[in-house]
Amino acid sequence: MLELQRTIAEPVTLTGDGLHTGAKTKLTFKPAPENHGVRFVRVDIEGAPEVPALCDHVVDVSRGTTLALDGAKVHTVEHVLAAVAGLQIDNIRVEIDGPEPPVGDGSAKLFVDALAKAGFQQQTEPKDYLVIDRAVQYEDEERQVTIVGLPLDDFRATVMIDYQNPALGSQHTGLFDLDKEFVPEFSTSRTFCFLSEVEELSKQGLIKGGDLDNAVVIQDKELDQSALDELSGKLNVEKTVKMGGNGILNDKALRFKNEPARHKLLDLLGDLALIGAPIKAQILAARPGHKANVEFAKAVRKLYLEKQIVKKYQNVKQGDAVFDIEAIQKILPHRYPFLLIDRVLEVEFDKRVVASKNVSANEPFFAGHFPGRPIMPGVLIIESMAQAGGVLLLNSIPDPTKKLVMFMQINNAKFRKPVVPGDQLRLEIEMGKRRARFVTMFGKAYVGNTVVAEAEFMAALMDRDPSEG
Repeated sequence: MLELQRTIAEPVTLTGDGLHTGAKTKLTFKPAPENHGVRFVRVDIEGAPEVPALCDHVVDVSRGTTLALDGAKVHTVEHVLAAVAGLQIDNIRVEIDGPEPPVGDGSAKLFVDALAKAGFQQQTEPKDYLVIDRAVQYEDEERQVTIVGLPLDDFRATVMIDYQNPALGSQHTGLFDLDKEFVPEFSTSRTFCFLSEVEELSKQGLIKGGDLDNAVVIQDKELDQSALDELSGKLNVEKTVKMGGNGILNDKALRFKNEPARHKLLDLLGDLALIGAPIKAQILAARPGHKANVEFAKAVRKLYLEKQIVKKYQNVKQGDAVFDIEAIQKILPHRYPFLLIDRVLEVEFDKRVVASKNVSANEPFFAGHFPGRPIMPGVLIIESMAQAGGVLLLNSIPDPTKKLVMFMQINNAKFRKPVVPGDQLRLEIEMGKRRARFVTMFGKAYVGNTVVAEAEFMAALMDRDPSEG
């Protein structure tokens, strides 16, 4: 795998019809600077709005992967992204003058050929690989879908499909060397669908650009010739459509015996590009589809953002701490005598944080609470939980230095046991519902294995006054 980022050497343009919308569009790949990432640009809309290729912006996965942001939408991006990811391109602008990229022959070949023609430009910044160091899994028991990411200092992917159809049977495939295998073994694998799906999609007007030149249609039902003629008329297919003896309409030959499985792996590559970083992992996928791919990508992206947080605030992991006191002071505005957490032990992005507070006899509040019998005020235990929640919330936004966490409500606060000098508080906070800039959190404070306090919080993200530094 490549170690330095890459873009393309020069712009390249292609045209064609979109599979679902039927819209004729012009797509231009353009070079982009280091750390730019992959962005779609709707040049036909005023202001040329950009849509970053990230799973945060996925709005539909019903018949492909659709991205949208601020009113700009791009349908069926997976084959473009598969070409970009398969060729290990990190930074590129994808300018398009319509709602959907050209379908080509239903594979990624159109885009791979264009990018190869443009040539590649090595950049100076290292690639920002996400090395998966713990198992990440998505499972849909009802659909019997499983996708697992396992630790590996390289990239490999294995896909298995089983549609219980005689023309397909059970199929599997594996990509073990992106450099050598992607272009010849996977990029030309075409999209496939079942005849019953084509009927339904044509009724809904969802495959306006579909024909037998850009999809492999698997026969899962029998239609007489008059029904086939009617269907081809709806799809504006000029050639005669016939039931095939090999289980595929018009006896179309597969490019590979397991071409459907290879295409599923191609789609998976494209959807995994929405993580926003190249990954090193072993990916095992059983019966994947766009919905499962995107949900898995979201789980992996959370892991990526967690690692970015740690990398940003702490160069060397010290002991069992994710953030030490110096890192905490970069995140939170609190200072002595009101900084009430000492270490952050765990962070799960947008989900959970575990922090600790060493309760020393030298705490200034013990002088008056209470003389002769020092007890940590319950309100300060609540405050320490709130500060831990602030670490979690501030690290869910792009630039936490520009925001403050303001707590608006504290509900159901309960104090179970006094906290005294020599105790160590372990603060466990979980994020609840989030709406715009408001969020609910649930916190518990432990000494050892005993809950000493708990509460629910509502907080808001507010702009920090620039004069505060």
